[in-house]
Amino acid sequence: MENDVWFRQFVWIDYRLAVIFMVIIPLILLIWAFVQQADGIQRLLTIYWRVSSLLAITIYLMIGGFGVSFLSGLLGRILIPISLWFWVDLNDEIEYQANGALKLVFTSWRWAMTIYGILGTIAFIPFVGCAFSAGTLKTSYCQVWLEAPLLFKEYFHANSKPAFLGFLGITSLIIYVLYLSYFVLIKLGKQGRSATQQ
Repeated sequence: MENDVWFRQFVWIDYRLAVIFMVIIPLILLIWAFVQQADGIQRLLTIYWRVSSLLAITIYLMIGGFGVSFLSGLLGRILIPISLWFWVDLNDEIEYQANGALKLVFTSWRWAMTIYGILGTIAFIPFVGCAFSAGTLKTSYCQVWLEAPLLFKEYFHANSKPAFLGFLGITSLIIYVLYLSYFVLIKLGKQGRSATQQ
C-alpha cells in the first residue's frame, strides 16, 4: 500500500508547502503589518484568511471522507490567488506604500502564492473525479489526499470521531457557500472591486 501511488511524495510536499505558504508566512505577515500599521496589507491579509478558510474546511471534509472535499479544495486553490489581486483600492494602497522590508516580503509572498495557486490548481484538476463516485474515492489514487488530514486529526483531534469532524466540515461549508453567494450576488454589485467601499 505504501508504494502503490507514485505521486504520494508530491502530495505530501504539497501539504508541507501549503502549511508554509498558506499558514505560517501569512500569519507572520499579518502580525508584522499590524505592528507597522500597514492598513492596506492588513486588510488584504484579513480577506485572504477569510477566503483561505475554505481549505481549512476542506481538511475537515477529508477527515470525514466526503468526496465534496475535492471540489472545495479546487475552489479554494482558485479563489485564493483571485482574492490577493482582486481589490483595486488595496492594490493601489500597497503599491504606493513606502518601500521597506514588509512590502518586499509581502509582494514576494503574493506572487509566490499566485504561482503556487495556479500550479496547484492545474495539478489538482485530475483528482476532481474523486468527488463524484464513492467507489473512486476509496481507491488509493484518491485516498492519498486524505492521509495528511487524517494525520492532522491524530495530532489535534485524537479523541474525536471522523464523522463528527466531517459534520463540522459540512456545516462550515454550507455557511461558507451562503456567505460567498451573498457576496457574489449582492455585495459585489454594490461595492465592485473596492474593499473599503460600503
